[in-house]
Amino acid sequence: MRFIQRLIQNLPLNLAKEPTMLPSYYEYYNPVKIISGNKALDNLPYELSQLNAQKPLIITDKGVVKAGLMRHVTVAFDAANMDVGAIYDEVPPDSSNQVVNQIADVFRHNDCDAIVAVGGGSPIDTAKAVNIVVTENADDLLAFEGADRLKTPQKPFIVIPTTAGTGSEVTLAAVIKNTEKKIKMTFSSPLLLPKVAIIDPRMTLTMPPHITAATGMDALTHAMEGYTCLQKNPLSDAHAYAGIKLIRTFLIRAVKDGKDAEARVGMANAATMAGAAFSNSMVGMIHSLGHATGAVCSVPHGVAMSIFLPFGLEYNLEKTENAVAELLLPFGGEEEYAKTAASKRARRTIALVREFQQTLKDLCGLPMTLEQAGVPKDKLEDIAKAAINDGTLVYNPVEMDLNDALGVLNAAYQ
Repeated sequence: MRFIQRLIQNLPLNLAKEPTMLPSYYEYYNPVKIISGNKALDNLPYELSQLNAQKPLIITDKGVVKAGLMRHVTVAFDAANMDVGAIYDEVPPDSSNQVVNQIADVFRHNDCDAIVAVGGGSPIDTAKAVNIVVTENADDLLAFEGADRLKTPQKPFIVIPTTAGTGSEVTLAAVIKNTEKKIKMTFSSPLLLPKVAIIDPRMTLTMPPHITAATGMDALTHAMEGYTCLQKNPLSDAHAYAGIKLIRTFLIRAVKDGKDAEARVGMANAATMAGAAFSNSMVGMIHSLGHATGAVCSVPHGVAMSIFLPFGLEYNLEKTENAVAELLLPFGGEEEYAKTAASKRARRTIALVREFQQTLKDLCGLPMTLEQAGVPKDKLEDIAKAAINDGTLVYNPVEMDLNDALGVLNAAYQ
């Protein structure tokens, strides 16, 4: 249990002093068209027409409907005299393969030809999965679990995020719960990328403070973990770095005042940048633990990411000191970076993450520990077992076994 021993002994790590270097080879791919700004949603019918789509299926959830956000969508269609094929507004917070198969039937029954996702991570990931099933003319989503299983170009797909966190509008992956096995399944392919992402500040103004904080920490985790994982590259780093700076500037403002349009659009763009970053650099053990905690104990993903972020950064420090030290500049600012000794910058970055967490907890009650998130302690071993089988571990810079996972979980518990 290397991680627990470090915490108990508080010994300095033998950190690598290698300078940051360019990878000898990398790939970066993100062809999503981004439309961002005031009333950007008004472009939706035009973008669908450019994709030769006539009858889109809109996939969303009751929270979006209750918040009145669908009104902006229907107004855009009415103004363009375009019909909606069907609306499915019952996506659950933790969507499953059964839900995906049900929505696919709605798509087919109404002769739809495109998909528009309106919402946060669950509606967007659900829509990606539905697109798999209807494009492949399949009966069950489970046959396509894993990476690069898709060979057929997907139906026209546009995403309108209503949270600023998941970055799913520019990622090539979807995570869907298998309710029978109680695990989260990952589907990954460049073909899952939306054709268009529409970022309109009106769509995030109604997010309550707690969700604003959790989704914002999700975005911060995407950016910071992406900046340190094995597939990091100059282009993913640039997006992650810029996203982190925006989050430091705007997240607390958005939590304090949900009607702050500048903060909302700043966070929406930060989430998109972080999504573009980690979709290429990938993520590691923070997400492994987060996926497992969500699957076993139904902890919302953003809450889990917020809890595990500082622990994950600490766990990987033996291989990522230089990268984490670099993040002090966008996350702490120029003055903080300049006054901190180079040897202490990585630890200072992590300390500032914890200070940021504490501010959010004070503002809206965002949990900082697994105990505060309602996780029973006797579930930690189940979470650890699920985490070490999660595919994101492949990209983590430091290996993690069952005992290591338990060490982090116990450290994060209280």
